[in-house]
Amino acid sequence: MCLGIPGRITEIHDSEGLRMATVDFGGVRREVCLEYTPVAAVGTYVVVHVGFAITTLDEAEARRTLDVLRAMADTVEGELGEPLPREPGRGHPGPPGPALVPGQPLTADGRPPEAG
Repeated sequence: MCLGIPGRITEIHDSEGLRMATVDFGGVRREVCLEYTPVAAVGTYVVVHVGFAITTLDEAEARRTLDVLRAMADTVEGELGEPLPREPGRGHPGPPGPALVPGQPLTADGRPPEAG
Protein backbone atom coordinates (compact mmCIF):
# COMPACT_ATOMS: atom_id res chain seq x y z
CA MET A 1 0.00 0.00 0.00
CA CYS A 2 1.25 3.49 -0.78
CA LEU A 3 0.27 6.46 1.35
CA GLY A 4 0.35 10.21 0.94
CA ILE A 5 1.15 11.56 4.40
CA PRO A 6 0.53 15.18 5.43
CA GLY A 7 3.27 17.21 7.07
CA ARG A 8 4.22 20.84 7.70
CA ILE A 9 7.15 22.49 5.93
CA THR A 10 9.65 23.80 8.47
CA GLU A 11 12.45 24.85 6.14
CA ILE A 12 13.01 25.28 2.40
CA HIS A 13 16.37 25.04 0.65
CA ASP A 14 17.95 24.34 -2.73
CA SER A 15 19.72 21.03 -3.34
CA GLU A 16 21.54 20.67 -6.65
CA GLY A 17 18.95 22.82 -8.41
CA LEU A 18 15.92 21.17 -6.80
CA ARG A 19 13.57 22.98 -4.43
CA MET A 20 13.66 20.86 -1.25
CA ALA A 21 12.16 21.14 2.23
CA THR A 22 12.34 19.69 5.68
CA VAL A 23 8.83 18.47 6.48
CA ASP A 24 7.58 17.63 9.98
CA PHE A 25 5.11 14.72 10.17
CA GLY A 26 4.01 15.28 13.75
CA GLY A 27 7.51 14.80 15.16
CA VAL A 28 9.17 12.77 12.38
CA ARG A 29 11.15 15.00 10.00
CA ARG A 30 12.12 14.09 6.45
CA GLU A 31 13.63 15.80 3.41
CA VAL A 32 11.03 16.27 0.66
CA CYS A 33 11.15 17.52 -2.92
CA LEU A 34 8.85 20.52 -3.57
CA GLU A 35 9.12 20.57 -7.37
CA TYR A 36 5.43 19.56 -7.77
CA THR A 37 4.19 22.18 -5.27
CA PRO A 38 5.82 25.46 -6.33
CA VAL A 39 3.51 27.61 -4.15
CA ALA A 40 4.38 25.74 -0.94
CA ALA A 41 6.12 27.89 1.68
CA VAL A 42 7.42 27.46 5.23
CA GLY A 43 4.39 26.65 7.39
CA THR A 44 2.40 25.13 4.50
CA TYR A 45 0.99 21.64 4.96
CA VAL A 46 1.72 19.27 2.08
CA VAL A 47 0.81 15.68 1.26
CA VAL A 48 4.01 13.69 0.69
CA HIS A 49 4.24 10.52 -1.37
CA VAL A 50 7.59 8.71 -1.85
CA GLY A 51 9.58 11.82 -0.98
CA PHE A 52 7.63 14.29 -3.15
CA ALA A 53 5.12 16.88 -1.96
CA ILE A 54 2.21 16.26 -4.33
CA THR A 55 -0.34 18.83 -3.09
CA THR A 56 -0.99 21.37 -0.35
CA LEU A 57 -3.79 21.23 2.23
CA ASP A 58 -5.02 23.21 5.22
CA GLU A 59 -3.96 22.49 8.80
CA ALA A 60 -7.36 21.10 9.91
CA GLU A 61 -7.40 18.50 7.14
CA ALA A 62 -3.76 17.61 7.82
CA ARG A 63 -4.52 17.01 11.52
CA ARG A 64 -7.59 14.87 10.74
CA THR A 65 -5.57 12.76 8.34
CA LEU A 66 -2.69 12.35 10.80
CA ASP A 67 -5.15 11.21 13.48
CA VAL A 68 -6.45 8.49 11.14
CA LEU A 69 -2.90 7.49 10.21
CA ARG A 70 -1.94 7.21 13.89
CA ALA A 71 -4.73 4.65 14.18
CA MET A 72 -2.98 2.75 11.37
CA ALA A 73 0.44 2.75 13.07
CA ASP A 74 1.90 -0.34 11.40
CA THR A 75 1.18 0.98 7.92
CA VAL A 76 2.68 4.40 8.68
CA GLU A 77 5.75 2.85 10.26
CA GLY A 78 6.30 0.84 7.08
CA GLU A 79 6.04 4.00 4.96
CA LEU A 80 8.18 6.34 7.12
CA GLY A 81 10.48 3.76 8.68
CA GLU A 82 9.34 4.74 12.19
CA PRO A 83 6.00 5.33 13.91
CA LEU A 84 4.36 8.74 14.18
CA PRO A 85 4.68 10.07 17.72
CA ARG A 86 1.48 10.67 19.70
CA GLU A 87 0.10 14.21 19.78
CA PRO A 88 1.27 15.94 22.98
CA GLY A 89 -1.44 15.71 25.64
CA ARG A 90 -3.54 13.25 23.62
CA GLY A 91 -2.62 10.09 25.59
CA HIS A 92 -3.05 6.53 24.43
CA PRO A 93 -6.00 6.02 22.06
CA GLY A 94 -7.23 2.99 23.99
CA PRO A 95 -7.83 -0.50 22.70
CA PRO A 96 -8.08 -1.01 18.97
CA GLY A 97 -11.58 -0.58 17.61
CA PRO A 98 -13.22 -1.96 14.49
CA ALA A 99 -11.12 -2.25 11.35
CA LEU A 100 -11.16 0.50 8.72
CA VAL A 101 -13.08 -0.39 5.58
CA PRO A 102 -12.36 1.51 2.33
CA GLY A 103 -15.20 3.97 1.61
CA GLN A 104 -16.68 3.61 5.12
CA PRO A 105 -17.57 6.92 6.81
CA LEU A 106 -15.65 7.75 9.99
CA THR A 107 -16.87 9.25 13.24
CA ALA A 108 -15.79 12.76 14.29
CA ASP A 109 -12.71 11.34 16.04
CA GLY A 110 -11.54 9.58 12.85
CA ARG A 111 -12.57 6.05 13.86
CA PRO A 112 -14.98 3.72 12.09
CA PRO A 113 -18.42 3.44 13.69
CA GLU A 114 -18.83 0.65 16.24
CA ALA A 115 -20.51 -2.47 14.91
CA GLY A 116 -23.83 -2.95 16.51
